[in-house]
Amino acid sequence: MWRNLLLLFLLVLGSSTPVLCLNQDGLRLLSVKAVLSDPDGNLAAWNSRDATPCSWPAVTCTVNTQQQQVVDSLDFSSFNLAGDLPEILTNLCPIHSLQSLSLYDNSIGSVIPDHVSDCRSLKRLNLSANYLVGEIPGSISDIRNLTSLDLSINNFTGALPASLGAMESLQQLWLFNNLFNETIPSFLFNITSLRELKLAYNIFQPSRLGPELGNLTNLEELWLTDCNLIGEIPDTVGKLTRLWNFDVSVNHLTGPIPSSITEMRSLQQIELYQNSLTGEIPQGMSKLTKLRRIDASGNRLTGSIPDELCRLELDSLILFDNLLTGELPESVATSPYLYELRLFNNSLSGTLPSQLGSNSPLKHLDVSQNQFTGSIPENLCANGELEELLLIDNSFSGTIPESLAQCRSLRRVRLGNNKLTGAVPEGLWGLPHLSLIEFVGNSLTGGISSSIRGGLNISVLRLSDNKFSGSVPEEVGLLRELVELSASGNMLSGGIPGTLVNLDQLGTLDLSSNQLSGGLPAGIESWKKLYELNLANNMLSGEIPGELGSLPVLNYLDLSGNEFSGEIPTELQKLKLNSFNFSNNRLSGDIPPLYAKKSYRESFLGNPGLCKAMAGLCPEKTENKKQILPWMLWLIFIVTGAVLIVGVVAFYFNYTKARKALNMSKWKSFHKYDFSEFEIISCLNEENVIGSGASGKVHKVVLSNGETVAVKKLYRTKSKKDESLSDTENHNFEAEVETLGKIRHKNIVRLWCCYNKGDCKLLVYEYMPKGSLGDLLHSSKGCSLDWPARYKIALDAAEGLSYLHHDCNPPIIHRDVKANNILLDGELGARVSDFGVAKALASGSKAIESMSIIAGSCGYIAPEYAYTLRVNEKSDIYSFGVVLLELVTGKPPLDPEYGEKDLVKWVSAVISNGTDMAYVIDPNLDSSHKEEICRVLNIGLLCTNSLPINRPSMRKVVKMLQEAGGGSRSRSVKKDGKLSPYYYYEDGSESGVAP
Repeated sequence: MWRNLLLLFLLVLGSSTPVLCLNQDGLRLLSVKAVLSDPDGNLAAWNSRDATPCSWPAVTCTVNTQQQQVVDSLDFSSFNLAGDLPEILTNLCPIHSLQSLSLYDNSIGSVIPDHVSDCRSLKRLNLSANYLVGEIPGSISDIRNLTSLDLSINNFTGALPASLGAMESLQQLWLFNNLFNETIPSFLFNITSLRELKLAYNIFQPSRLGPELGNLTNLEELWLTDCNLIGEIPDTVGKLTRLWNFDVSVNHLTGPIPSSITEMRSLQQIELYQNSLTGEIPQGMSKLTKLRRIDASGNRLTGSIPDELCRLELDSLILFDNLLTGELPESVATSPYLYELRLFNNSLSGTLPSQLGSNSPLKHLDVSQNQFTGSIPENLCANGELEELLLIDNSFSGTIPESLAQCRSLRRVRLGNNKLTGAVPEGLWGLPHLSLIEFVGNSLTGGISSSIRGGLNISVLRLSDNKFSGSVPEEVGLLRELVELSASGNMLSGGIPGTLVNLDQLGTLDLSSNQLSGGLPAGIESWKKLYELNLANNMLSGEIPGELGSLPVLNYLDLSGNEFSGEIPTELQKLKLNSFNFSNNRLSGDIPPLYAKKSYRESFLGNPGLCKAMAGLCPEKTENKKQILPWMLWLIFIVTGAVLIVGVVAFYFNYTKARKALNMSKWKSFHKYDFSEFEIISCLNEENVIGSGASGKVHKVVLSNGETVAVKKLYRTKSKKDESLSDTENHNFEAEVETLGKIRHKNIVRLWCCYNKGDCKLLVYEYMPKGSLGDLLHSSKGCSLDWPARYKIALDAAEGLSYLHHDCNPPIIHRDVKANNILLDGELGARVSDFGVAKALASGSKAIESMSIIAGSCGYIAPEYAYTLRVNEKSDIYSFGVVLLELVTGKPPLDPEYGEKDLVKWVSAVISNGTDMAYVIDPNLDSSHKEEICRVLNIGLLCTNSLPINRPSMRKVVKMLQEAGGGSRSRSVKKDGKLSPYYYYEDGSESGVAP
């Protein structure tokens, strides 16, 4: 045996390959790997048989004073790692040579532990874009050499630790996109070593920028967007002479722009938009020779645009939504870099600079809603870059420049409501990238050119109220992306082209008030998305095609003022019309029973052949009226006397009851209906209650004519101490209901009428027989709700909310989106309902003022709303994201199963732990739909992102849902369910994490 051992020893000594031992740093890194989840295998190459870890992915080494290789830097950015930060730091901090650590864009959770201070050698620490929570520990200041600290895009809360003010070496402090909810502490402005301070997109308490801001003389970048800043910008800002980016946008700052801003000679970018700044743009802007961009839009600035500002080599000048007057200086056209000029919604006058666009790569020009006159400059697209030309609501005159016909970069052209004349340049109709053409409200002549066949990307074509003539060309039917065609109020003639039936995306077709003839083309049943058809006041003839009744979302139909004949097709009873008009035609026969009601009388006037079908449609002869009039007067006198006598006798007995009776003059209607308001009042008892919410009870009322309506009686909002509602509150209610009553959308529950008197408020809606999504989904019937039905419900509701946010003027924020407020019709079509707490945004506003109480329902309320009580559309988007998660999981938003979590946190936690998405999917759903379900789940997670800015707009949500149902993966998610931090803009484009 000893001989064998000796032989083995000699063999080892004689081996040509020595046995190596991993050094101490490598062993510690392996212990870090052991506590991490690495689904992509990015750490698979970490080999215990290596002598050092210096060749491993993410590891960078340096040579120390003892000539040994030691770990200097670890960069795990976007490695898709998951784990708890305390465990990671426990194993990393003993590496005393470590100077830089980045865990950017992973799924690291938990809190920053107190023992982070053990990493004493760190100079750079990046923990951004993870799932960290809690407060920043004060012990972090014990890392004395720390120069860069990035904790952005997490869920940190509370106040910033005072110890940060003692970090004398700190140069970069990035805390943007978190949930810090105390005031911005003044000690931050004592860290004189700071070069970059980024606190944007937090929910701070109202905070002021004090004169201490001037202490940061080394500061190069200041980013304080949406930090709830109040008060004035301090004059000491002028001491920040090294600052190149000054961004205090989306706050509540008041007062003037300080004149000391002109001393900040290094400025390249000034962002002041969406505040309440007043006064004029200060003199001395010519000193800012490095300035390239200024955005002071959405304020209350007055005076003129300074010539010295326009003489700078600007690439972007944005001053829209102010009170500016005077002319636009000619010097703005001399900048060689100007690509963006947005000045809309001011009171600017004069002409546009004649050389505008000649010297620069102009891309975006929007001077709408001003008082500009004169002609449109000829050279706007001289450099071939122009994409947006928006000049609506001015007094521009003359013709549209011929040069625009060669501007192939154009995407949007809006010249509406000016005084333009002449023909549209031939080539302009067919530019290849155009998506929007708007010439409304001018005096343009000529015809719609057949060259429009080249505009295959046109989705909106608005030509109304001009002097266009000739026929509608067949080539319009080639525009397969067309959603809206509005050409009313022109002199178009000929027939409606048969090719229009190829437009399967068409939502609005308005050719009213022209000279069109012939009948409707065959094949109109292909218009599956058409919701508005207006052909009024033409010379159209023939019969009304029954195929109209097969259009599933049509809710506005106007065929009045034509020569249609024959009977009204009974198929039209399938439609759910908000408004329709067949008056002044040559129709005959019976009116379909659904419409043979007095409330629809005006929709059929001027059709002599329909007189027998509905009494009163025919005018009475004048002589008959003269004979009847004396008898009517006597009858009125007798009846009046009898009523007076009976009234006096009955007054005493009915006084109390009459005093409580509702004043019928307080009713306001929004649609035609065929029922009596008195019927509604008599049915408002507890037996008819079918639901209740935060704002009132809902009653089911079956009327004598067989129709059913839903009546919501709103709770009294006044306190017991105040027995009268304020005039302001009543005015707000009436204004909101007036807005809601005008809504015309297939996915919004129809508001028939309302009643408002004193403390009694009633809303009368159409009745939805399948009840609410919440009741159906979370009852025993939910098991029968298959995925196609759930997907359709999700898309319907999203389109309804998108309409409220983007297509209403002003936009409407629902504030109580939840499964119980999504109602279902007999075919499981979804409609958004219950606007008891909805609010309308003021024009140009991005957020409603803070509310005194939280509106909404538990489990659906966005996290930032609970802290700030500030409302914008992102709050609705979060709530809708919860609904999407309900549809996918089949689970309610709150349940004991989740422990202290809600549905959003439960789903996020399950996925963050690397569990397969199938674990959270409702087991009642068919697995064949798994891929599509996972896409919708990812959209729900994106909508419920804790940071409002990371949530997509509802318009983008609709687009993503359509893509999810069509087989293409949304760009908004990463694999394994981890969301990527993309910001979405209204045009559908996206940008990265950086501002």
